[in-house]
Amino acid sequence: MESSRACPSCKKRTLVPDDVTGNTFCASCGLVQEYSNFQAHIGGINGPTGTFIRHGTAGSGTINTYKENKVYHAQESINDLMFKLGLSVQKSQDVKAMVEDITVGEYGQGDWFPIFVGACAYVVMRKDHKILPIVDVAYVVGCDVYELGRMITRVVGFTGLKLPEFDIVNAFECSIQMCPSFSDLPEDVVQRMLKQGVFLVQCLIKWFITTGRTPMPVVAAVLVFVGELNELDVKIEDVAMELHVTVSTCRRRYKELLERLVEVARVLPWGEDVTVKNISKNAPFVIQYMELKSMRKSDGKGQIIEHYDCDMEELVEDCLSKRIGYGYGYGFDSYNSKDCSSNYFEADSSSNLAIACQDKYQVSPESLTMIYAKYLEEVSLVKASAEAEAGIVNKRKRGNTFDFEACSEWWRGESDLSKKLILKKVLEKDVGLDAMPPSFNRGCLSKAKRQDKIKAAKLRIQRMMHPGTANSGCSNDLCLVEPEKPKKKKKRRKKLQVETDWEDLIIETLLLHNVKDEEIEKGHYNVLLALHVFNDDIA
Repeated sequence: MESSRACPSCKKRTLVPDDVTGNTFCASCGLVQEYSNFQAHIGGINGPTGTFIRHGTAGSGTINTYKENKVYHAQESINDLMFKLGLSVQKSQDVKAMVEDITVGEYGQGDWFPIFVGACAYVVMRKDHKILPIVDVAYVVGCDVYELGRMITRVVGFTGLKLPEFDIVNAFECSIQMCPSFSDLPEDVVQRMLKQGVFLVQCLIKWFITTGRTPMPVVAAVLVFVGELNELDVKIEDVAMELHVTVSTCRRRYKELLERLVEVARVLPWGEDVTVKNISKNAPFVIQYMELKSMRKSDGKGQIIEHYDCDMEELVEDCLSKRIGYGYGYGFDSYNSKDCSSNYFEADSSSNLAIACQDKYQVSPESLTMIYAKYLEEVSLVKASAEAEAGIVNKRKRGNTFDFEACSEWWRGESDLSKKLILKKVLEKDVGLDAMPPSFNRGCLSKAKRQDKIKAAKLRIQRMMHPGTANSGCSNDLCLVEPEKPKKKKKRRKKLQVETDWEDLIIETLLLHNVKDEEIEKGHYNVLLALHVFNDDIA
């Protein structure tokens, strides 16, 4: 049946409907008319309701609803994240089950959903004592570590789980196996580095370096140090990038490790000359000493019940006969590799100096220092005469080299700290140093500094309130340095230097308001000012 409307193309009234599609077209020119298949909602409840529109497909030949399509894309996202994180099939199924349980089968979509899936993956691995660093999850998901941490807290709170403590030793073992910087090493070198790293990591646990800190930067610092001990060209920037941690934090942990080793090295005869710059050359002897100390067993009350025999004379001669310059530029060309083999942990039972208890035969550090100085003097004389006969002009060609091959036996790996121990056992071991947490040491230094400032502030107040009784002369408090008379060639004058700062002025103000010294030493200046200075009228 022809329509009364005209075709916009040919202007003829030959519009007829199509029986298949329901669209209207022109019988003359064949133009399909737009918006011609509208159907009015006519009828009651059971009447026609118009055309249904389906959205989304999940495979060829199937049509899904909105919920089915959302679940399909959510599962695809979960599978992709599990593949990038390297989780097994069983762990992937556990993650999917946790996601489905928390979302009650609704899953989700949006920018929050990958973060939620990463948090569930971290919780599943952590619950089974598996290592999955949060920095790696944040890197794969593409979010901030703190945002992922907040999501993990919400997941743990919803599920009511109690996660075990983070195992930093296991994290180190996994990192050394996964880092590309250590992938091409021989198996024996990897195993030696693994034992050395576990030993140092557990020493850092005993020294509270890992307490309250992010663990992965500590792992990166130990990896770099162990690599340097084994003559590997490893940069801390590369290791930090491979572990997805901040480079600056890794450098701070590396510096703290070196500082602790320097403190341990103070007991050596040349310990006063060991610094952070040359600790790498002295590290074999320091670790030998730490390993020997850790192998001595105790009864838990501080009493040593088992000793390892040690020949003191052989120990000193062995350390002094090394081909290593101890960081001072001495090279001993007259010693071969046989002379440099270490017998640090071996004892000669037939020697007269072999002892079974160190309390029976003690050598003071001063005596060892004298022996070492005398030895260096004799060696320098012998070396100088040998070089004069040989006509060597450059006397210190090999003074700064470190011969690891000649001293390849410095690491034995016999200590229990080379294996994974529980925290109680680690704290009971003696490695030659009982250090407090770095934050505690910084707090003590800050408190001592504030105490000195309080004393100086009291002297300044006393001098201003009682000028007659005040001590004459320039003290450590407020002191104005008079400008020096300028020379003829120099026309600049030195400015007045005042040795007080804002903290001194605040301390003076608090003392004038009768604040106790114990409260000022804590350093909470804003609270004290609000309570005692700016709140007087209200009080």
